[in-house]
Amino acid sequence: MNAPAPVGVAQFEDYSRRLQAVLARSDWTPVSLLAADLLACWREGRQVFLCGNGGSAGNAIHLANDLLYGIAKRLGGGLRVTALPANSSVLTCLANDVGYDSIFSHQLAVLARPGDVLIVLSGSGNSPNIVEVLDTARSMDVKTYAILGYGGGKALTQADVPIHFPVDDMQIAEDLQLVVGHMVMQYLYSMRPSVGE
Repeated sequence: MNAPAPVGVAQFEDYSRRLQAVLARSDWTPVSLLAADLLACWREGRQVFLCGNGGSAGNAIHLANDLLYGIAKRLGGGLRVTALPANSSVLTCLANDVGYDSIFSHQLAVLARPGDVLIVLSGSGNSPNIVEVLDTARSMDVKTYAILGYGGGKALTQADVPIHFPVDDMQIAEDLQLVVGHMVMQYLYSMRPSVGE
């Protein structure tokens, strides 16, 4: 009896080729700036905030875990990091009382201090709550990074350092958020001795 023909292989190969093409042509200089800033935050005890919507929210929470625990793997050793999409009680309260556009900016306004770092994750770069939190960060002297897909949207010019992958595919754009996060995580892990780990 013959094995069934593989399903979707051509589509999977196409996805793989498109992802590889973006990786091959990308400029990693902005990622090195992010890595340097996060290393400085780690050494100096400054805080890092991440946010995004949908799959990007999931990625923000994932990367917060990597920065809190994964870079040090010891009690109290990681970065001070907060994923702004992680608290459903806070999110639903703010969405209900002040509007969904403000769910991140209201949190940042309470939690952040000058010199902290905000990383926004967005496919389009145009989500109103992303635009608003970038404005709030600027007014608070919080440095901003934006990991973006598509044309980059408003966040491309709002962020202090955009990390832009001009790809018109939300899934690949979200993959690249994790690629950047994991690159930085592995770099920070390698720098443990310089932080006193």
